[in-house]
Amino acid sequence: MPLSARELHQRGVDAANSRRFGRARRALVTASARVGDDADLRARIDGTMAYVLAQTGAPGEAERLSREALARPGLRTDTVAVLDGQLGTLLMHGGRLDEADQALTRAIDALDEDSIERANLLMSRSIVGMQRHRLDDCTADLRSAIAVYETLGEEEPLAEARHNLGYAALLGGDLVTALKLMTASRPTLAATSDLAAAISDLDRAEVLRDAGLTTEAEALLDEVATRFGTQRMRQARGEAEFHLARSLLRHDAAAAERTAARAARRFAALGSDGWSARAEAVRLEASLRAHPERAVDAAAFARTERALTAGGFRSEATALSLTSRLVGEGRMPRLADDTPTPLRLRAHEVRAVRAAKAGKDAAALRAAAAGLDLLTAWQQSFGALDLQASVAMHGTELMFTGLRAAARTRDPGVLFEWSERARHLSQRVAPVRPPHDADLAADLAELRMLRADLAGSDWTADARVRALRDRVRDRQWSSTGAGAHRGRLDLATTRARLDDETAVLAYVYTGTDLLCTVVTAAGASIVELPWPRIRAALDGLRADLDVAALTHGGPMAATVGRSLDDRLRALDESLFAPARAAAPQASRLALTIPGILGGIPWAMLPGLSGIPFTIATSVSRLLEDRAPRRRARAGFAAGPRVARAGEEVRTAASAWGTAEVFAGEEARVDAITELAGRTDVLHIAAHGRHAVDNPLFSGFELVDGTLFGYDVDLIPRPPDTVVLSACELGRSSVHWGEEALGMTRVWLHAGTRCVIAAPVVVADDVACELLAALHLRLAGGDAPAVALAAASESTGLRAPFHCHGDGF
Repeated sequence: MPLSARELHQRGVDAANSRRFGRARRALVTASARVGDDADLRARIDGTMAYVLAQTGAPGEAERLSREALARPGLRTDTVAVLDGQLGTLLMHGGRLDEADQALTRAIDALDEDSIERANLLMSRSIVGMQRHRLDDCTADLRSAIAVYETLGEEEPLAEARHNLGYAALLGGDLVTALKLMTASRPTLAATSDLAAAISDLDRAEVLRDAGLTTEAEALLDEVATRFGTQRMRQARGEAEFHLARSLLRHDAAAAERTAARAARRFAALGSDGWSARAEAVRLEASLRAHPERAVDAAAFARTERALTAGGFRSEATALSLTSRLVGEGRMPRLADDTPTPLRLRAHEVRAVRAAKAGKDAAALRAAAAGLDLLTAWQQSFGALDLQASVAMHGTELMFTGLRAAARTRDPGVLFEWSERARHLSQRVAPVRPPHDADLAADLAELRMLRADLAGSDWTADARVRALRDRVRDRQWSSTGAGAHRGRLDLATTRARLDDETAVLAYVYTGTDLLCTVVTAAGASIVELPWPRIRAALDGLRADLDVAALTHGGPMAATVGRSLDDRLRALDESLFAPARAAAPQASRLALTIPGILGGIPWAMLPGLSGIPFTIATSVSRLLEDRAPRRRARAGFAAGPRVARAGEEVRTAASAWGTAEVFAGEEARVDAITELAGRTDVLHIAAHGRHAVDNPLFSGFELVDGTLFGYDVDLIPRPPDTVVLSACELGRSSVHWGEEALGMTRVWLHAGTRCVIAAPVVVADDVACELLAALHLRLAGGDAPAVALAAASESTGLRAPFHCHGDGF
């Protein structure tokens, strides 16, 4: 027996809810042909067809059909309510938020409180609340819908509602909760349909973007846009392009301008005026960033701002108004109390930039400092290192505006304060160690196996690796809590805490200039450095270092050696010697450096020969109240395929007498993490690899795979001192201009006091001899920086091993 019109309609509804729009359309066409004279059923069929048309790129026809259905006489109250709700949903997708809210509210008020139809419309109205940034109303609607879905046992809409609750958390700045809810909901949504998974991924990409993980977010947005395009979902494809353009704004304004223009054209063709205005706003900002020399089209800004306001996108209208004030003279717009944190940060940024352009550096510094204090308050909700560092994206312009204004004051106290702000941005929140997570450990073990299986290829491109990577990060973000708020020292307090033997060299890069604030107990001064000459010496430095480490003997070694010596001498003369001249009496040095100087082999500079020094994450961290160093127990591990690793660790361990040594089959990840938890000094000799895109997947190779940065979070009591005799593990990736993140930072964030590592390849024989001498001094009671300098002097070896953190 053929299906009835009512059964076919329900089949169409189910297919539409699962985003199977071709199947839905076929069922609804057949239902319409069989409906007979049931006016209410015909109206409902047309309403559902209108939804399908809107989703597949015909919003104008969808609205026409929906309004025609509503205009039919004699419809039941519940039918009118459902049609009103469907019209409201269409208007919402078209960016006509005020009209959408009115239609949806009429429908919701007319339906039974426990009906699934009302719950579905609450979901739609919650999206209107999101887009208008009325998050309390949005959350209330979602929780009401969730209660109905739970009562009725409707798993798929329940997963969607919880996902949307995560999106509301994103808009409120709670990235951890957002990712947690979206991750938990995704399996159910993915099982519904590929398009449901794509919509989930679109929102997830927004979380990653706001968390500063733009490379990953943009790859996901590209993929999602393609999937929507394949399904001819032009509105959804345009939304993916819009969010991609917003992400590109921070680092590729020209690409953002092209992408936003394409999205705006797509929305305009669909009649989605509100979305077209949103995309045009991004295009205007991108154009301003990409072409600062062009005259600003004030009329286009005003026109787009009016269109955003008319569509109900008031927060985005305010954001565009702020952007226009960067070059205009108008008054700053007033922000509501519930304005999103990124928009409030943008307001501080605009004030700082305008003040700086007007020559009012004091006002610029106040505005930039207020913005960074707001960012710090937001960061206090995050304990995970990569999230803290990546969220610093939102403070990049504030930071550089403040650094440039501070440099112009030529006041050592002001410049030192801003140097500490730059160094301290992702370190002010101490992490709370998570409890042992067996699932996280299992995921990391599987990743180790996959990395071994995929050796020689781009292992991160594998779908299984990506899924595990996401799970690992999500768990770490959720489980690492935020602890105490660390203070930041001013210049007077720093000088009072320094002894007569120590000087601080606080290097500051403003984006155009390089300076150094030299601080001693006796005073402070600013040294201006020749940045063009330093930059020229840095070009090709890493290649020279790598070749020199791998070249043994012959004319090639002599040629490379001369080139490297010339570069190091130039850096010493331009970068170090002028700063050193301002503190000639100091016998030990603490350096704080911006990310742009992170690859310099400081220990190989001639002027630093024999001088104990440490590269501090910040002076404030270095001079915190310090307990006595722990050095009673030492542990050593040798990874595979390093020619002299076994010899290195055995020789170094002999300085300690009772040290534990793991080599060969014993050097397994679980054994070494347990060793790290019970030792005070840990030395690992292994092949290392720095992961540029995600430094927490940096690690070193043990017999059963890679010990990742994430594994360090599973160590309940990290060692006081860690020696990483592994090429590249002293390297860092620079995040958003100032934030440098790598394995050294992972250990320091976990609680290790000092990490000794090299930013480049070190020859095995050099590492073996130098680090054996280092341990003789460590075991004898020397501080790490003193021991390292003495080891270099006694062996005559020049190698790029540095102390990071507190080497004193």
